[in-house]
Amino acid sequence: MRIAILAATAALGALPAVGAAAAEPQVTVTYGAKLQDKIDEYGARDVDRLAEDLRSSVLKQAANSPALDDAVIELVLEDVVPNRPTMQQMSDKPGLSYDSFGIGGASITGTLTTADGRSVPVSYRWYETDIRWAWPSSTWGDAQQTFDRFARRLARNAEGRGS
Repeated sequence: MRIAILAATAALGALPAVGAAAAEPQVTVTYGAKLQDKIDEYGARDVDRLAEDLRSSVLKQAANSPALDDAVIELVLEDVVPNRPTMQQMSDKPGLSYDSFGIGGASITGTLTTADGRSVPVSYRWYETDIRWAWPSSTWGDAQQTFDRFARRLARNAEGRGS
């Protein structure tokens, strides 16, 4: 009896799911010229991690936006500014301290191509303007906040719900 149940379960797993979700968007992130000039200063590992954070933020918001199903989202991370010195910066300049802080943020441009072939330019930039909000931030706190804001705005605009 147990074998029959396992066989039936395996057969059901092979059937296509009813109402299966559409494919998630394809999201790529490249670096703009301004950021490419800063990779050695910030450290390639940090910059690569930021690109993945941006990609993840967009994918997370796109999961709740049917208008972004099967879309192609090509992003350019134009610039980022850390709130605190990166490990590479502290390694290169021993006088720097992680206790140092400043205002950070990021700038993003790109293109969104929806499943129906419509292509629209996208851009977003945000840099903190008040130093009082910077002291509790991690190294890339403001940049990550920018990524999350951009991703929410991208999903809302794709749904036609404005900014």
